[in-house]
Amino acid sequence: HVQLVESGGGSVQAGGSLTLSCVASAYTFGSACVAWFRQVPGKEREGVAYIHSDFSADYADSAKGRFTISQVTSNNTLYLQISNLEPEDSGMYFCAAGGQHYSDPRLPTSYLHWGQGTQVTVS
Repeated sequence: HVQLVESGGGSVQAGGSLTLSCVASAYTFGSACVAWFRQVPGKEREGVAYIHSDFSADYADSAKGRFTISQVTSNNTLYLQISNLEPEDSGMYFCAAGGQHYSDPRLPTSYLHWGQGTQVTVS
């Protein structure tokens, strides 16, 4: 049974930095598309960073220049580094895996596996 567990969230002052981690069990990163999504109360879950099937990275407009997504297969971990945090970056961050190459990576329904989320609060 595939499990994804996020960590690294917390409360931070605007301008600070955080690194989020997602550790997978019964799954190996690098075998399919992966992504980080963010959700705030009353809003739909939105993608912020992606690794495509060709291993290239892409980001939402709000994340470009400040977010870095990476995966390390040796410890089965997906990372999201965030710098110069803004209040608008606040939300519950979820990692997603098992993305289907023929689906739009921006859609949550494109992914087979999800973690429980880690909260980021920027003030």
